[in-house]
Amino acid sequence: MKSLNIKKTSIYITLLFAITYLCIKYNIYMPCIFHKITGLYCPGCGITRMIISLLKMNFYQAFRYNPLAFILLPLFICYYIIKYILYLKNKQLIINNKVWYTILMIVILFGIIRNIPTFKYLIPTKI
Repeated sequence: MKSLNIKKTSIYITLLFAITYLCIKYNIYMPCIFHKITGLYCPGCGITRMIISLLKMNFYQAFRYNPLAFILLPLFICYYIIKYILYLKNKQLIINNKVWYTILMIVILFGIIRNIPTFKYLIPTKI
């Protein structure tokens, strides 16, 4: 069972890198459907461009595309690395639901605040 999960994870990571490579090579970016329909920025707007900027080692530009995702990304990477290591040792990482609800509330608040004209510096911008 473990080898099947490792194979699936390897396929997903390879697919992610292939898609990212094609996005960089051909300047193809996935548009945000929410933004196209409403004209508002969702909490995830700019994540694709942020990841591409990170791969190009342009950290400031990555931050400008999506500041919240830029801050949360290292936390989620650490979480999944620890979770994977514990999984290999047949242990579990249990995080209180209050933590997940707090993160969800922060993401929703970020989505609301980034659409208020006073906080227009939170929208995805190219420098």
